[in-house]
Amino acid sequence: MRLFRDLDDLSESVRGGAVAIGNFDGVHRGHACLAGALVARAQRVDGPAVVFTFDPHPVCVLRPNEAPPPLSSARRKAELFGALGVDALIAYPTDESLLRLDAGQFFEQIVRGRLDARALVEGPDFRFGRGRQGTIDTLVRLCRDAGIALEVVEPVEWDGHVVSSSRVRALLARGDVAAANRLLTEPYRLRGTVIHGAGRGNGLGFPTANLGRIDTIVPADGIYAGRALVDDGAWPAAISVGPNPTFDEGGRKLEVYLVDYNGNLYDRTIEVDFLARLRDIVRFATIDDLVAQMNRDVEATLQIAVP
Repeated sequence: MRLFRDLDDLSESVRGGAVAIGNFDGVHRGHACLAGALVARAQRVDGPAVVFTFDPHPVCVLRPNEAPPPLSSARRKAELFGALGVDALIAYPTDESLLRLDAGQFFEQIVRGRLDARALVEGPDFRFGRGRQGTIDTLVRLCRDAGIALEVVEPVEWDGHVVSSSRVRALLARGDVAAANRLLTEPYRLRGTVIHGAGRGNGLGFPTANLGRIDTIVPADGIYAGRALVDDGAWPAAISVGPNPTFDEGGRKLEVYLVDYNGNLYDRTIEVDFLARLRDIVRFATIDDLVAQMNRDVEATLQIAVP
Protein backbone atom coordinates (compact mmCIF):
# COMPACT_ATOMS: atom_id res chain seq x y z
CA MET A 1 0.00 0.00 0.00
CA ARG A 2 1.26 3.46 -0.93
CA LEU A 3 -0.10 6.66 0.60
CA PHE A 4 -0.06 9.82 -1.52
CA ARG A 5 -0.93 13.28 -0.24
CA ASP A 6 -0.25 15.25 -3.42
CA LEU A 7 -1.33 14.43 -6.95
CA ASP A 8 1.87 16.03 -8.21
CA ASP A 9 3.75 13.16 -6.55
CA LEU A 10 1.57 10.52 -8.15
CA SER A 11 3.58 7.90 -9.99
CA GLU A 12 2.51 6.27 -13.23
CA SER A 13 2.18 2.98 -11.37
CA VAL A 14 -1.05 4.17 -9.73
CA ARG A 15 -2.63 5.63 -12.85
CA GLY A 16 -4.81 3.79 -15.34
CA GLY A 17 -6.55 1.52 -12.86
CA ALA A 18 -9.79 1.20 -10.90
CA VAL A 19 -10.68 4.03 -8.54
CA ALA A 20 -13.10 4.46 -5.63
CA ILE A 21 -13.78 8.00 -4.40
CA GLY A 22 -15.19 8.93 -1.00
CA ASN A 23 -14.44 9.75 2.62
CA PHE A 24 -14.38 6.12 3.82
CA ASP A 25 -14.10 7.15 7.46
CA GLY A 26 -13.29 4.24 9.74
CA VAL A 27 -13.18 1.70 6.87
CA HIS A 28 -16.19 -0.38 7.90
CA ARG A 29 -17.79 -3.51 6.41
CA GLY A 30 -19.52 -1.53 3.68
CA HIS A 31 -16.20 -0.02 2.64
CA ALA A 32 -14.66 -3.50 2.69
CA CYS A 33 -17.31 -4.77 0.30
CA LEU A 34 -16.59 -1.87 -2.03
CA ALA A 35 -12.84 -2.50 -1.72
CA GLY A 36 -13.36 -6.12 -2.75
CA ALA A 37 -15.19 -5.00 -5.89
CA LEU A 38 -12.49 -2.39 -6.53
CA VAL A 39 -9.66 -4.94 -6.36
CA ALA A 40 -11.54 -7.32 -8.65
CA ARG A 41 -12.25 -4.54 -11.14
CA ALA A 42 -8.59 -3.44 -11.06
CA GLN A 43 -7.55 -6.95 -12.01
CA ARG A 44 -9.97 -6.90 -14.93
CA VAL A 45 -8.52 -3.66 -16.31
CA ASP A 46 -4.97 -4.78 -15.48
CA GLY A 47 -4.26 -1.74 -13.34
CA PRO A 48 -3.92 -0.67 -9.72
CA ALA A 49 -6.74 -0.50 -7.19
CA VAL A 50 -6.79 3.10 -5.94
CA VAL A 51 -8.83 4.77 -3.20
CA PHE A 52 -9.19 8.55 -3.51
CA THR A 53 -10.23 10.24 -0.29
CA PHE A 54 -10.23 13.72 1.19
CA ASP A 55 -8.11 15.07 4.04
CA PRO A 56 -9.73 16.72 5.85
CA HIS A 57 -13.40 15.88 5.30
CA PRO A 58 -14.90 18.58 3.02
CA VAL A 59 -17.35 19.58 5.76
CA CYS A 60 -14.35 20.67 7.87
CA VAL A 61 -13.64 23.34 5.25
CA LEU A 62 -17.21 24.27 4.31
CA ARG A 63 -18.95 24.09 7.71
CA PRO A 64 -16.35 23.41 10.39
CA ASN A 65 -18.88 23.61 13.23
CA GLU A 66 -20.83 20.74 11.66
CA ALA A 67 -17.86 18.49 10.93
CA PRO A 68 -18.30 14.99 12.36
CA PRO A 69 -15.51 13.73 14.63
CA PRO A 70 -13.24 11.56 12.47
CA LEU A 71 -12.89 7.83 13.05
CA SER A 72 -9.56 7.44 11.28
CA SER A 73 -6.60 9.37 9.96
CA ALA A 74 -5.40 9.08 6.37
CA ARG A 75 -2.54 6.92 7.61
CA ARG A 76 -4.95 4.52 9.33
CA LYS A 77 -7.21 4.39 6.27
CA ALA A 78 -4.19 3.41 4.18
CA GLU A 79 -3.35 0.60 6.61
CA LEU A 80 -6.90 -0.74 6.62
CA PHE A 81 -7.40 -0.54 2.86
CA GLY A 82 -3.97 -2.07 2.33
CA ALA A 83 -5.09 -5.07 4.38
CA LEU A 84 -8.05 -5.37 1.97
CA GLY A 85 -5.78 -5.57 -1.07
CA VAL A 86 -5.91 -1.95 -2.27
CA ASP A 87 -2.69 -0.75 -3.90
CA ALA A 88 -2.73 2.98 -3.14
CA LEU A 89 -4.64 5.59 -1.17
CA ILE A 90 -4.65 9.24 -2.19
CA ALA A 91 -5.48 11.59 0.69
CA TYR A 92 -6.22 14.70 -1.34
CA PRO A 93 -5.76 17.93 0.65
CA THR A 94 -9.22 19.47 0.70
CA ASP A 95 -9.13 23.17 -0.19
CA GLU A 96 -11.32 25.84 -1.73
CA SER A 97 -10.03 25.18 -5.25
CA LEU A 98 -11.11 21.56 -5.07
CA LEU A 99 -14.48 22.44 -3.61
CA ARG A 100 -15.15 24.95 -6.41
CA LEU A 101 -14.98 22.24 -9.08
CA ASP A 102 -18.39 21.23 -10.39
CA ALA A 103 -19.14 17.58 -11.09
CA GLY A 104 -17.99 17.72 -14.71
CA GLN A 105 -14.78 19.56 -13.86
CA PHE A 106 -13.96 17.13 -11.06
CA PHE A 107 -14.53 14.20 -13.40
CA GLU A 108 -12.38 15.65 -16.18
CA GLN A 109 -9.56 17.08 -14.07
CA ILE A 110 -9.25 14.45 -11.34
CA VAL A 111 -10.80 11.20 -12.55
CA ARG A 112 -9.63 11.39 -16.16
CA GLY A 113 -6.74 13.85 -16.04
CA ARG A 114 -4.84 13.05 -12.88
CA LEU A 115 -5.90 9.44 -12.27
CA ASP A 116 -6.51 8.28 -15.86
CA ALA A 117 -9.12 5.94 -14.38
CA ARG A 118 -10.24 3.01 -16.50
CA ALA A 119 -12.94 1.97 -14.03
CA LEU A 120 -14.82 3.46 -11.09
CA VAL A 121 -16.45 1.66 -8.16
CA GLU A 122 -18.92 3.61 -6.00
CA GLY A 123 -21.97 3.27 -3.77
CA PRO A 124 -25.46 4.31 -4.91
CA ASP A 125 -25.45 7.44 -2.71
CA PHE A 126 -22.20 8.79 -4.13
CA ARG A 127 -22.18 12.59 -4.55
CA PHE A 128 -19.43 14.74 -5.99
CA GLY A 129 -18.62 18.20 -7.28
CA ARG A 130 -19.43 21.67 -5.96
CA GLY A 131 -22.38 21.59 -3.59
CA ARG A 132 -22.54 17.78 -4.00
CA GLN A 133 -24.40 18.44 -7.26
CA GLY A 134 -23.17 15.28 -8.97
CA THR A 135 -25.17 12.10 -8.27
CA ILE A 136 -24.61 8.50 -9.23
CA ASP A 137 -26.78 9.17 -12.32
CA THR A 138 -24.42 12.00 -13.25
CA LEU A 139 -21.51 9.62 -12.88
CA VAL A 140 -23.22 6.97 -15.02
CA ARG A 141 -23.56 9.49 -17.85
CA LEU A 142 -20.02 10.84 -17.55
CA CYS A 143 -18.51 7.34 -17.45
CA ARG A 144 -20.57 6.19 -20.41
CA ASP A 145 -19.48 9.17 -22.50
CA ALA A 146 -15.83 8.67 -21.51
CA GLY A 147 -15.82 4.90 -22.03
CA ILE A 148 -15.01 4.24 -18.35
CA ALA A 149 -16.50 1.19 -16.65
CA LEU A 150 -18.64 1.95 -13.59
CA GLU A 151 -19.68 -0.55 -10.93
CA VAL A 152 -22.21 0.43 -8.26
CA VAL A 153 -21.91 -1.54 -5.01
CA GLU A 154 -25.00 -1.75 -2.81
CA PRO A 155 -24.77 -0.86 0.91
CA VAL A 156 -24.04 -3.59 3.45
CA GLU A 157 -26.52 -4.30 6.25
CA TRP A 158 -25.70 -5.58 9.72
CA ASP A 159 -28.38 -6.40 12.31
CA GLY A 160 -31.01 -5.09 9.93
CA HIS A 161 -29.46 -1.65 9.45
CA VAL A 162 -27.10 -0.19 6.87
CA VAL A 163 -23.49 -0.06 8.01
CA SER A 164 -22.29 3.54 8.03
CA SER A 165 -19.61 5.73 9.57
CA SER A 166 -22.28 7.73 11.42
CA ARG A 167 -23.61 4.51 12.97
CA VAL A 168 -20.11 3.61 14.17
CA ARG A 169 -19.67 7.11 15.66
CA ALA A 170 -22.99 6.79 17.51
CA LEU A 171 -21.96 3.45 19.02
CA LEU A 172 -18.60 4.84 20.15
CA ALA A 173 -20.34 7.87 21.64
CA ARG A 174 -22.35 5.40 23.78
CA GLY A 175 -19.23 3.44 24.68
CA ASP A 176 -20.41 0.30 22.90
CA VAL A 177 -17.05 -0.45 21.33
CA ALA A 178 -17.84 -4.14 20.88
CA ALA A 179 -20.84 -3.30 18.66
CA ALA A 180 -18.80 -0.68 16.78
CA ASN A 181 -16.07 -3.25 16.16
CA ARG A 182 -18.59 -5.62 14.61
CA LEU A 183 -19.21 -2.98 11.94
CA LEU A 184 -15.55 -2.18 11.37
CA THR A 185 -12.96 -4.27 9.57
CA GLU A 186 -10.60 -4.09 12.57
CA PRO A 187 -11.06 -2.99 16.21
CA TYR A 188 -11.45 0.75 16.74
CA ARG A 189 -8.02 2.33 17.14
CA LEU A 190 -6.94 5.79 18.17
CA ARG A 191 -3.51 7.35 18.25
CA GLY A 192 -2.05 9.79 20.75
CA THR A 193 1.10 11.14 22.33
CA VAL A 194 2.01 10.23 25.91
CA ILE A 195 1.98 13.36 28.07
CA HIS A 196 2.73 13.98 31.74
CA GLY A 197 -0.13 13.48 34.15
CA ALA A 198 -0.44 13.55 37.95
CA GLY A 199 1.87 10.52 38.26
CA ARG A 200 -0.50 8.93 40.77
CA GLY A 201 -0.68 5.59 38.97
CA ASN A 202 2.89 4.64 39.91
CA GLY A 203 2.05 4.88 43.59
CA LEU A 204 -1.01 2.68 43.11
CA GLY A 205 0.95 0.04 41.24
CA PHE A 206 -0.63 0.86 37.88
CA PRO A 207 1.59 3.31 35.97
CA THR A 208 -0.57 4.76 33.23
CA ALA A 209 0.21 6.53 30.00
CA ASN A 210 -1.85 9.71 29.64
CA LEU A 211 -2.64 10.35 25.98
CA GLY A 212 -2.92 13.78 24.40
CA ARG A 213 -3.03 15.18 20.88
CA ILE A 214 -5.71 12.69 19.82
CA ASP A 215 -7.28 13.65 16.50
CA THR A 216 -10.05 11.04 16.25
CA ILE A 217 -13.17 10.33 18.27
CA VAL A 218 -12.69 9.15 21.87
CA PRO A 219 -15.31 6.66 23.11
CA ALA A 220 -17.67 7.54 25.95
CA ASP A 221 -16.45 7.73 29.54
CA GLY A 222 -15.77 4.34 31.05
CA ILE A 223 -13.21 1.62 31.69
CA TYR A 224 -12.26 -0.50 28.69
CA ALA A 225 -10.21 -3.55 27.82
CA GLY A 226 -7.92 -3.15 24.85
CA ARG A 227 -4.46 -3.39 23.40
CA ALA A 228 -1.72 -0.79 23.18
CA LEU A 229 0.69 -0.82 20.25
CA VAL A 230 4.20 0.39 21.01
CA ASP A 231 6.87 0.05 18.33
CA ASP A 232 6.50 -3.53 17.07
CA GLY A 233 4.78 -4.91 20.16
CA ALA A 234 1.19 -5.16 21.38
CA TRP A 235 0.35 -5.09 25.09
CA PRO A 236 -2.91 -5.85 26.90
CA ALA A 237 -4.21 -2.51 28.12
CA ALA A 238 -6.75 -1.39 30.70
CA ILE A 239 -8.07 1.98 29.49
CA SER A 240 -9.77 4.72 31.46
CA VAL A 241 -11.71 7.46 29.66
CA GLY A 242 -13.16 10.29 31.71
CA PRO A 243 -12.67 12.02 35.05
CA ASN A 244 -11.19 10.58 38.26
CA PRO A 245 -13.90 11.23 40.88
CA THR A 246 -12.10 9.29 43.62
CA PHE A 247 -9.46 12.02 43.62
CA ASP A 248 -11.95 14.84 42.88
CA GLU A 249 -10.58 15.35 39.37
CA GLY A 250 -13.29 16.40 36.94
CA GLY A 251 -11.29 16.79 33.73
CA ARG A 252 -11.76 14.22 30.99
CA LYS A 253 -8.60 12.18 30.43
CA LEU A 254 -7.56 9.08 28.54
CA GLU A 255 -5.22 6.88 30.60
CA VAL A 256 -3.79 3.56 29.45
CA TYR A 257 -2.22 0.93 31.70
CA LEU A 258 -0.04 -1.38 29.60
CA VAL A 259 0.01 -4.67 31.51
CA ASP A 260 3.58 -5.84 32.26
CA TYR A 261 5.16 -3.12 30.14
CA ASN A 262 8.44 -1.68 31.36
CA GLY A 263 9.79 1.42 29.68
CA ASN A 264 9.54 5.17 29.39
CA LEU A 265 6.67 6.23 27.14
CA TYR A 266 6.73 10.00 27.69
CA ASP A 267 6.51 12.01 24.46
CA ARG A 268 6.11 8.83 22.42
CA THR A 269 3.20 8.14 20.09
CA ILE A 270 1.21 4.99 20.81
CA GLU A 271 -1.93 3.44 19.35
CA VAL A 272 -4.75 1.90 21.36
CA ASP A 273 -7.33 -0.64 20.22
CA PHE A 274 -10.63 -0.64 22.13
CA LEU A 275 -12.00 -4.18 22.49
CA ALA A 276 -14.72 -4.12 25.17
CA ARG A 277 -16.28 -1.83 27.75
CA LEU A 278 -15.85 -3.14 31.28
CA ARG A 279 -17.72 -0.67 33.49
CA ASP A 280 -18.69 2.91 34.29
CA ILE A 281 -16.46 5.48 35.94
CA VAL A 282 -17.36 5.51 39.66
CA ARG A 283 -16.19 7.16 42.87
CA PHE A 284 -14.65 4.73 45.37
CA ALA A 285 -14.92 5.22 49.12
CA THR A 286 -11.27 4.32 49.75
CA ILE A 287 -8.03 3.98 47.80
CA ASP A 288 -7.97 0.28 48.71
CA ASP A 289 -11.37 -0.17 47.07
CA LEU A 290 -10.08 1.56 43.94
CA VAL A 291 -6.96 -0.62 43.77
CA ALA A 292 -9.01 -3.79 44.27
CA GLN A 293 -11.27 -2.81 41.38
CA MET A 294 -8.29 -1.92 39.19
CA ASN A 295 -6.90 -5.41 39.79
CA ARG A 296 -10.23 -6.86 38.67
CA ASP A 297 -10.18 -4.61 35.60
CA VAL A 298 -6.72 -5.88 34.67
CA GLU A 299 -7.81 -9.50 35.08
CA ALA A 300 -10.81 -8.87 32.85
CA THR A 301 -8.56 -7.14 30.32
CA LEU A 302 -6.24 -10.12 30.17
CA GLN A 303 -9.19 -12.45 29.58
CA ILE A 304 -10.31 -10.31 26.61
CA ALA A 305 -7.08 -8.99 25.13
CA VAL A 306 -4.84 -12.06 25.27
CA PRO A 307 -5.67 -14.66 22.58
